[in-house]
Amino acid sequence: MATWFDESRLDDQTALGAADLRLRTLAETGARVRREAGDAASAVAEAVQRSSEQSRPRAVIAAGPDSRLLRAVLEPWCPVPFVAWPGPALPGWAGSLDLVVVLCPEGSDSGSASAVAEAARRGCQAVVATRPGSMVAEHAAGRWTTVLPTTTSDQLAAAVVMLTYLDGVSLGPRTDAEQVARALDDVAIACSPNRDLAVNPAKMLAIALADSIPLVWGGSVLAARAARRVAESIRRASGRTALAGDAEHLLPVIEAARQRDVFADPVDGGVDRRPTLLVLDDGTEEPVVLEQRTRLLAAAAARGVRVETVTTEAPSEVARYASLLLSGTYTAEYLRLGLVED
Repeated sequence: MATWFDESRLDDQTALGAADLRLRTLAETGARVRREAGDAASAVAEAVQRSSEQSRPRAVIAAGPDSRLLRAVLEPWCPVPFVAWPGPALPGWAGSLDLVVVLCPEGSDSGSASAVAEAARRGCQAVVATRPGSMVAEHAAGRWTTVLPTTTSDQLAAAVVMLTYLDGVSLGPRTDAEQVARALDDVAIACSPNRDLAVNPAKMLAIALADSIPLVWGGSVLAARAARRVAESIRRASGRTALAGDAEHLLPVIEAARQRDVFADPVDGGVDRRPTLLVLDDGTEEPVVLEQRTRLLAAAAARGVRVETVTTEAPSEVARYASLLLSGTYTAEYLRLGLVED
């Protein structure tokens, strides 16, 4: 059965109504960040106060499956050795001199529960963002453990709470939950289903990607993390291929693309899907990133590959990451909405 993209559905109120729950969930992302930050404020202050009475940890270990986001934020900033440990245990050297941080907003992950229980057993300092009363919270009980309560099960919102704590103890970059929430609100307004496709960047991007293979690239560590999440959202929404990777991973795909032939006959059985390079630009001016971007754009120009760019003017690194991620997720939802089967 053939699948094609009907862009008129992006402004059709009946079609938009069918997708209302998913789009509303995206629109409320900023509100969830505010809610989590407000609910956890006293726990964060208590954890910061407790840390001020102790010496700086020897190392920071981000445990559990959601540790990769913390790694993307902290690796360039953390003044002590930092390691992301996504497995169900801790490194063999972890002990009472180390800080273990865990994100598990739903509190039902057995691997995270195992990691926090081991941290408590070894006497590690531990800060866990999770739902009170959950399995992870129960396993986290210990003299040196602080639970930052979560209520929305939103991984990004829980990460902002944890990063606020790490900022307070001078182990991470400046993190302002309200800045992040405002950046998310700006995206929700710009990409609202009530804005028609002529002025809606997410709808226009969905149209641009509809008949192509998205190659998503972000130059900085956080933009690269956002690129992987956006590619995953596109795959889930459309059931189609979407790739994210470093420049050296995407360049061979771009260079292998056939030159566009405007006189070629249509491909039998459907559309000849060519790659489209989607650049997530968080404004970084690092020379290595600029050099990689130049190479990608030159290769795309040489092979006639379309280039689309998502930008953000958010004031902080975490806010820029959140903005790029939400923009890409909106695009994925509009791509899902426009795809129909004959």
